Amino acid sequence: MKISYNQLKQYINLELDYKETAKILTDIGLEVEGINKYESIKGSLGGLVIGEVKTCEKHPNADKLSVTKVDIGKEELLSIVCGAPNVAAGQKVIVATVGTILYNDEKEIKIKKGKIRGEISQGMICAEDEIGIGNSHDGIMVLPSDTKIGTLAKNYFDIEKDIIFEIGLTPNRADATSHFGVARDLYVYFKHKGEQIELKKPSIEKFNIDNTNLTISVEIENKEACKRYAGVTISGVEIKESPDWLKNRLKAIGLAPINNVVDITNFVLHETGQPLHAFDADMIKGNKVIVKTMPAGSKFVTLDEKERELSEEDLMICNTKEGMCIAGVFGGAKSGVTKNTKKIFLESAYFNPIFVRKTSKRHVLQTDSSFRFERGVDPNNIIYALKRASLLIKEIAGGELSSNIIDIYPEAIKDFRIEVLYSHIDRLIGKKIQQKTIKNILNALEIKIIESTTEKLILSVPPYRVDVTREADIIEEILRIYGYNNIEIGTDIKSTISYAPKPNENSFRNTISDFLSYQGFSEAMSNSLTKSEYYEKSDIYKPENTVKILNALSSDLCVMRRSLLHGCLEAVAYNLNHKNNNIKLYEFGNTYYLRKSEIKSSVNNYNETAHLAIILSGNKNSSNWNNTETKMDFFYLKSKVESIFKRLNFDTEKLKTDETSSSIFAYGIKHTINNKLLVELGLVSNKYLSQFGIEQDVYYADIHWDNIIKNLPVVPTFRKISKFPKVRRDLALLLDKNIKFSEIQQLAYKTERKYLKKVSIFDVFESEKIGKNKKSYALSFILQDKTKTLKDRQIDKIMKKLQTNFERQLGAELR
Repeated sequence: MKISYNQLKQYINLELDYKETAKILTDIGLEVEGINKYESIKGSLGGLVIGEVKTCEKHPNADKLSVTKVDIGKEELLSIVCGAPNVAAGQKVIVATVGTILYNDEKEIKIKKGKIRGEISQGMICAEDEIGIGNSHDGIMVLPSDTKIGTLAKNYFDIEKDIIFEIGLTPNRADATSHFGVARDLYVYFKHKGEQIELKKPSIEKFNIDNTNLTISVEIENKEACKRYAGVTISGVEIKESPDWLKNRLKAIGLAPINNVVDITNFVLHETGQPLHAFDADMIKGNKVIVKTMPAGSKFVTLDEKERELSEEDLMICNTKEGMCIAGVFGGAKSGVTKNTKKIFLESAYFNPIFVRKTSKRHVLQTDSSFRFERGVDPNNIIYALKRASLLIKEIAGGELSSNIIDIYPEAIKDFRIEVLYSHIDRLIGKKIQQKTIKNILNALEIKIIESTTEKLILSVPPYRVDVTREADIIEEILRIYGYNNIEIGTDIKSTISYAPKPNENSFRNTISDFLSYQGFSEAMSNSLTKSEYYEKSDIYKPENTVKILNALSSDLCVMRRSLLHGCLEAVAYNLNHKNNNIKLYEFGNTYYLRKSEIKSSVNNYNETAHLAIILSGNKNSSNWNNTETKMDFFYLKSKVESIFKRLNFDTEKLKTDETSSSIFAYGIKHTINNKLLVELGLVSNKYLSQFGIEQDVYYADIHWDNIIKNLPVVPTFRKISKFPKVRRDLALLLDKNIKFSEIQQLAYKTERKYLKKVSIFDVFESEKIGKNKKSYALSFILQDKTKTLKDRQIDKIMKKLQTNFERQLGAELR
């Protein structure tokens, strides 16, 4: 949020340097994240001086140029070549001397001495648009004849300079969304410090109704969404450009001036924190304003000329025929103020923050009005802001107040009543503050003390302090004004012993995150809320088991994710669209599942499980002079998954491996242990890739992290290397083509549990010579006894038993 230092000083008599003011604002909870300087004319006309054209002759080598001699109050006249058609001797003009920098939008133009068509030019005679005074470029700017030669342009023109504070406003501080709100906080700070300070609110005493010739009635149909609605009509206004002071106020805080009436509503919004809206009164059909919701699917064209489809929960400001404005969010294209407007209806209201927030999110419309309504405006400020804007409109746009103020306030919003114990103040702050000091701070904060004893206070908090509703909030308010830096840091260290669970899931998660990051992976973080369409037509995820969001903000965020896959594919598509074709990502996240149960509202129906996703696409490496690009493939992904298992001390040889039946994969495998699924991995099928417009291969692994943690092996702190040798024996087996290596591996471990340490495959051979639908596996077996050296007789017996079981159960033949 941008705050003008010049405007702040209109409400509070500040004598401080702006840097000290910024420090104080940060100390009291309004953190100043940046300080910028504003100039109504960029560069403040530096280097520009007023001169007189002494002579003006036609350029000898150019028909449209003139050669002039200009007096700028120095001994020598400047020779300046000028192309303006209206330049003439005797004129008082603005001269940019050599070295001056002019600003054309974002470009800088430095004036240099040079020759133009053979004639020396020692500067530039300026048009008003070239120095930022106006928009005309019909010719040079000619000043009154009595203007003094040699006067600096920055002294002749009224250049406004300002300091702009960029305040990082926290969502709870609705009271500080305006210049007056910030000034009010500064006033409280200085009041607490005992300084003579005055908070000045612009007067509205001159507000008087001129006539009642234009009365517009108001009806609130949805009283939950609109708590208070006020308005007044002004007739005979003239829509034109705003005066310079108003335009500068808006430009300083980053707003573009539009016209005098709209600019006033924006100015008052940023001054008081109360959003206003001006309607063209001639566009209010039936001379009646109705505050209501409209049927779902209704079409409405907003100020940006976009047609929007309304929800039945969108609050609208309507006339008797149609909608005119999305309440608290955005105006309509038909009812706004234009250059032809002569009569206006000025609105000031209090809309329910929940309704405004949902509408703003639903239509992706973030405006200055919605920003304030979402947080909660001051219901007691409605009429003041209305009168303040009305007086400014009369002053700047003319016209007459043509109706009494319409103020519909069915049920007044009451102050918050809070009880605060002094003992709790001392305990939470960590320091005993004098009761008199506490009361002074509360009074300065406009928090009324209803009842006071030596032990407690009963307080009444105004409704504009929407963030102060509990005892702890009151204590926080006292502390921020008293000063966090005034609380001494104690010398005692208080601590408790916290026992981490075994195994420590966070520790393992950090270990694997670091492990993958060191190998060149980037961590992805996707939203747990996602699109329902991902699961509606899925053969894996049944819609009835999907956790749906009540009152979802949009169709893109309406269900809790069932899988990390879709978020990962969104990340892949995003990278590919930005020409990053080589992708290595991992993500830790939870997935959500709804069990069907007779007890519909039971929390036990909801299941949340942790997963680790790994996704690969593109090349492993970039090509250079000594290597070529190598594409990532299934085996590269498999090696990364197995390296994770090894990092967690799993014996990958003991995992059961099968083909996965999941339709997510074109092909893939899964690893289980004790019938618990640990991981599924493979090539993602085109059915899923096409949903995201991905045309290159993507490999994906879904690691069931909860099952990993539950089945972590017990790792000894030290394991002595056996002094007895390992023995390797090889077998070449002829098998049916459909026999997988995993079947051989599992049968081998089942046959010999004690001495068989590892089974590996080192060659696969297929040929019609060995038989149709046959293949040959060359296998190696590692045997070891950790207590003694194995003898040949034992080894032969083990190998014979393995061979026999392979022949009987797998139909193998020894080659």
